[in-house]
Amino acid sequence: MPFIPHTPQEMQEMLSLLGLEQLEQLFAEIPVDLLCHEQLALPNPLNEMALSRLMRERAGQDRPLLCFAGAGAYEHHIPAAIWEIAGRGEFYSAYTPYQAEASQGTLQVLYEYQSMMATLLGSDVVNASLYDGATALAEAIFMAIRSKPHLPKRILVPDTLHPHYRQVLHSMLLGQGIEILPLPFARNEGDIHPDALQAHTAGSFAALVVAQPNFFGILEEVHQLTDWAHQQQALLIAVVNPLSLGLLQPPGQWGTTGADIICGEGQPLGIPLSSGGPYFGFMGCKNHLLRQMPGRIAGRTLDKNQEPGFVLTLQAREQHIRRAKATSNICTNQGLMTVAATLYLSLMGPEGLRQTAASCHHNTLTLANRLQQIPGLRLLFGRPFFHEIVVELPKNGQSLLAALEKQGICAGVALGPYYPEMENMLLLCATEMRTAQDIEQLAQALSSALQQEH
Repeated sequence: MPFIPHTPQEMQEMLSLLGLEQLEQLFAEIPVDLLCHEQLALPNPLNEMALSRLMRERAGQDRPLLCFAGAGAYEHHIPAAIWEIAGRGEFYSAYTPYQAEASQGTLQVLYEYQSMMATLLGSDVVNASLYDGATALAEAIFMAIRSKPHLPKRILVPDTLHPHYRQVLHSMLLGQGIEILPLPFARNEGDIHPDALQAHTAGSFAALVVAQPNFFGILEEVHQLTDWAHQQQALLIAVVNPLSLGLLQPPGQWGTTGADIICGEGQPLGIPLSSGGPYFGFMGCKNHLLRQMPGRIAGRTLDKNQEPGFVLTLQAREQHIRRAKATSNICTNQGLMTVAATLYLSLMGPEGLRQTAASCHHNTLTLANRLQQIPGLRLLFGRPFFHEIVVELPKNGQSLLAALEKQGICAGVALGPYYPEMENMLLLCATEMRTAQDIEQLAQALSSALQQEH
């Protein structure tokens, strides 16, 4: 709807009705030291013509790059039908399906999404999405702590987990008194160092987090890690790339009994990069943890006439029912993103997902082989990977990225800002979007940039 500001007279009438004299009195409960007392350096207002010109100029700065960056947000092909359907008014403008009688379409989509994701993850039950992958993991850890009240509030979190995820965990968990215990990685292999587990005994922590693939693109020994966690009386929380499950074994089948909680970022399932969002988080779990799971769950039932219908179920988990006593304080979700993911999964099907994942892996193998032909470059880790690799350079990774960006190439993600000892390392990704010509263009640009340094 259009934004129509209130006139000063209207604002004064509203304040008078509330028994107030100034607008600032509405915010009296905010501590004074948190208020901004300085004038903001805002530009002068523009008329419509000038504003339109400014926005066109800003949009022109956002030029497309040949993208080899991944690190949690991936450039995949999105069939045109997905957002053509997701953009329809009944999906695009719908908000919360609280009134089941008026929201059967949305509820059915959520139900179909849950069903397909449960199959993909090998999970007993899946919720109808969360904000993003990082906060989904934080919620999964809260679940684990609630489910293991007799164990210490301690979580094993590997250094191979996405750095942004680890930052979110520090923000959300430490205030709840949950201790994060880091697990170092093997420097030659890029996976959780097996010796790191030996310091943690049975009953000393509530859950182990495992990313598959991990931040470096490496495949962890998930079967061994899952069984080890269960032997220590702890839960196993899996953080997965859903597209990789077109090739890899579902987390619900890891080890002897499978992962207990499964979460991750759903962006690979039909969501464009969009300069960083919005994306959505997904979560699944075993049946016995169902009542601890946050977010919405759409269920299929029968009405009084024995006709099938769809409803939100187990609503006590949300803030709008029990507030402080709720399982979670999630009071909305990324519904439009789950609609797109549902359409993507429906359109691709199991074989389409498998082919897309296989194409990603094949292209990354091609990328790895080509880059290793460049003098001074080497593949850092020797373990199997999915569609990301870490390459060691003879110079700082960030400066090299800047040089290639001038040529229209986003050559990856520099690891130095996240791992100081890896300032000469670059994380690269090749999805199904990259062609042999793209890979050759990157290789030649890298080779030329490195030669100019000598």
